[in-house]
Amino acid sequence: MKKLIPFLLGGILVIGAAGCEPPSRTSTNAPDNANENVNAPTQETAQQNQQDATSETRKDQIESDIRAREQRNNITGGDADRNDDDLESEVRGKLEANLPASQLTVEAEDGVVQIAGTVPTQEQLNKVPTLAQEIKGVKSVDAKNVKVAPATPAPNNNQ
Repeated sequence: MKKLIPFLLGGILVIGAAGCEPPSRTSTNAPDNANENVNAPTQETAQQNQQDATSETRKDQIESDIRAREQRNNITGGDADRNDDDLESEVRGKLEANLPASQLTVEAEDGVVQIAGTVPTQEQLNKVPTLAQEIKGVKSVDAKNVKVAPATPAPNNNQ
């Protein structure tokens, strides 16, 4: 009985931590989940997101994360069946690096990737499924909740 209690408490903590994991997002302003309706970002927010996504440090970090996950996957046999968290992270990184000023949320389950949020142009919207499909283990992409929403001017409260 004394050994069972710590085991049960540990199991509850692991399950609780997994359930509280935040979604994988390209920016802090991206939707909280793939089913949330989204609004156009302000010009200031879009510019900040673009600067963050295109900084050399962030690009290096994204590339390093993708390489590490690919190496780990190759060590385990290069399976096409990938961990959902790895898929979310890799797709998010790919989108962040290639679609600056976007606000996207990525969720994956059994290789099916759902993406929601906003991109500033139709051209970027057209790239979303293609970029996501480039990640090994992605079986299908649902990007129907991605909208084109050019940045809007910030409200002027000094009138």
